Amino acid sequence: MNNVEKLINERNIPSPIDGVKSANDFEKKKEKIKKLICERQFGEMPGNPDHMFVKEGEIYDRFAAGKATKRNLTFKFEMDGNSFSFPAMSVIPKNKKKCPAFVYIDFDGGEANKYMPTEEIVERGFALFSFKYTDVTSDDNDFKKGVAKYLVKSRRKNNAPGKIAIWAWAAMRVMDYVQTLADVIDLDNIAVIGHSRLGKTALLTGAFDTRFKYIISNDSGCCGAALERDKVGERYARISEVFPYWFCPAFNRDVAAKVEMSFDQNFLLSLSVPRHIIIGSAEDDIWADPTSEFLCLASLSPVYSLYKKHGLIHNGEVPKPKTVLSDGDAAYYIREGSHYLSRHDWNTYMDIIENKIK
Repeated sequence: MNNVEKLINERNIPSPIDGVKSANDFEKKKEKIKKLICERQFGEMPGNPDHMFVKEGEIYDRFAAGKATKRNLTFKFEMDGNSFSFPAMSVIPKNKKKCPAFVYIDFDGGEANKYMPTEEIVERGFALFSFKYTDVTSDDNDFKKGVAKYLVKSRRKNNAPGKIAIWAWAAMRVMDYVQTLADVIDLDNIAVIGHSRLGKTALLTGAFDTRFKYIISNDSGCCGAALERDKVGERYARISEVFPYWFCPAFNRDVAAKVEMSFDQNFLLSLSVPRHIIIGSAEDDIWADPTSEFLCLASLSPVYSLYKKHGLIHNGEVPKPKTVLSDGDAAYYIREGSHYLSRHDWNTYMDIIENKIK
């Protein structure tokens, strides 16, 4: 037993594959895990709209020195007799071949911002579809703003959706639109990506939408990629107290009552196996706890093995900063510095994806 396996065993985390002997068995069990995650943490995922229409705005054909085309988008929905919408953006490089793409759940919005180096992304041949998360619904306890007004009928239900589920729902609707662009987008190589609370959102999105081949979660920490058991920094009790609206009421109630959960965050990540889960950490981001993020991903190797895939390949030790572990079907990366989504992070994720495509 190597040191990593020892550390995982010491956490005494529940296994998502208890009683499972094959990939087919686990595919069936995934439905139970989805139900568990919905009922006990994030809330029920809103259903598909009755109708979706995407209004494509005027093309800016000279974006990034003429290397890409940018278009503002408006996603319009009809659902249960209601009409609502949110804005988004697409930037597609002028490649002669179909390009891989990111669906990015963005903090700041706009053509480019401190978290989104758009020009660098398209120069490397990736398309980018992004939306500002608060354009979908506000990051607070008000469920009457944005699309939450139409997707959440009542927060009194134990499994009522939290805001993370609503942002994930929006990312899946963007993916619906991307699927219509098969003439320019490589539909077999699409990633969902988010940072911090939106890294949690990316994990939930990937768990429920198998069209995403790459699920990239940057510094997502508590209720994201980090194991809760023996975690340092932010824990369930703190996040539930400060951000109760991210989760379903049952999660907040159980946490307040100090109920021991029957799952840990490895259950959420397991729903994306055997696709490529990519977790990024920062050395100084103790609040998120890089070690717990690494161990959560490393613990999924037996799940990948069910599919005859290699999970996270490592040397048996917790990695030090400036390490990229990407030889397996899961990938982990840790850099120096603090809680942030940097250009270096983006370039590392693009390196990983490009190597998987080869």
